[in-house]
Amino acid sequence: MPFHIYNTLSRKIEEFSPLHGKDVGMYSCGPTVYDFTHIGNHRTNILSDILKRVLKYNGFKVNHVMNITDVGHLTDDGDSGEDKMEKGAAREGKTAEQVADFYTDAFKADLETLNILEPTTWARATEHIQDQIDQVQQLIDKGYTYETPDGIYMDTTQISDYGALVELNKQDLLPGARVDMADKRNQHDFALWKWSERGERHPESAAAGKGSHHPKRQMEWDAFGRKGFPGWHIECSAMAMKYLGEQFDLHVGGIDLSRVHHVNEIAQAEAVTGKKPWVTYWVHGEFLLMNNEKMAKSIGNLLTISALREKGFDPLAYRYFVLQAHYRKQLNFTIDALTAAQHGLENLRSHVAHLPGNPAADPLVREQFTNAINDDLNMPEALAVLWTALKEDRIDLNMIVEFDKVLGLKLHNPDKAPLIIPQEVQDLLSERTAAREQQDWAKSDQLRDDIAELGFGVEDTGEGQRVVKV
Repeated sequence: MPFHIYNTLSRKIEEFSPLHGKDVGMYSCGPTVYDFTHIGNHRTNILSDILKRVLKYNGFKVNHVMNITDVGHLTDDGDSGEDKMEKGAAREGKTAEQVADFYTDAFKADLETLNILEPTTWARATEHIQDQIDQVQQLIDKGYTYETPDGIYMDTTQISDYGALVELNKQDLLPGARVDMADKRNQHDFALWKWSERGERHPESAAAGKGSHHPKRQMEWDAFGRKGFPGWHIECSAMAMKYLGEQFDLHVGGIDLSRVHHVNEIAQAEAVTGKKPWVTYWVHGEFLLMNNEKMAKSIGNLLTISALREKGFDPLAYRYFVLQAHYRKQLNFTIDALTAAQHGLENLRSHVAHLPGNPAADPLVREQFTNAINDDLNMPEALAVLWTALKEDRIDLNMIVEFDKVLGLKLHNPDKAPLIIPQEVQDLLSERTAAREQQDWAKSDQLRDDIAELGFGVEDTGEGQRVVKV
């Protein structure tokens, strides 16, 4: 079965067909590095990782770019409030660069802990300021912008299909709903570049009595005749186009980014390129909930990977927990659910470590697994295929290692040889199974002793006998 993926843009599952044969260009939205990344964000990072692993499993070569936002993301997505990086610096009494370095390192450590493959290219916003300035200038030259006392804004009314990604034309605000327009001309217009201080250049500002309202910034650049800094959205379109070209295959992110951030990325990029379709496939992961509420800093219901480790959890148990639900379905997190996932992962690893002898792998298992992962990343079904094959002794270690290149659960320790059970022990195990079915406990105990004399122990579990080397 060829690889199929749900495309937010078309609102249907499509067969994946890259622009350039087996070479895939993929961009995923990375963190704003003003604080630790919470496990809700990491659900999306696991999605990006699984997508990339499945593509590689299918023989594609993936050029993956991930951004690091270290400037321009304001506390309000409507282009108001403080810059999150400046706020983080004030909170910790450090420079914005120090804050960014610290939380970038913490983010990368989380990725390693979760066995998430690094991108081909890390793209840090502050290292690509000129690229962003150049793209804003292109938009100015093409007549898509206007200036306010606050900055340079994108005029979205000039984009005929603005918001098509999420059908914004069907989501207009209800009559009477209030929108803080500030100096914007239109409801959905957004900042491309913000002035460090208001009222320094724009002729309307003096008449309006608008003076400086921004505190002194650490991060600002000279551009467009005065000091300022980039808006949040421009970094992604500028950096994605720098490394992946004017058109590429895949853009991945959380569902919360689709309505504002991704819509605005598309508007910028396609205005610059003359309406070329920018990205072919848009892939969005659903929310992780905690006690049935969205996980968010504003609510204060956050958990980090470090916090889970302090509670005694294997971080890969969280990865296993995430894989048990389809990425397009909301997932409710509880400690009880994570505990169950940890037990499930431990049980899975135990089955792998105690494979009976050298079972012959059934080619049908590979076909079922491949069909599951290629069906819009159906990881719950892929796990079910693996579990069934293990319980029915239809899978060998080589196939498990192959599957784990997709799952990323570290199911097999290559330094530990698989358990080889001699035929004599296997025969005794079969006799013991029959004895237990007949409730002949005396014979069952005797056979256990006979097996022990041959150097093997037997553990009775709810799923049958488990053999260990003693």
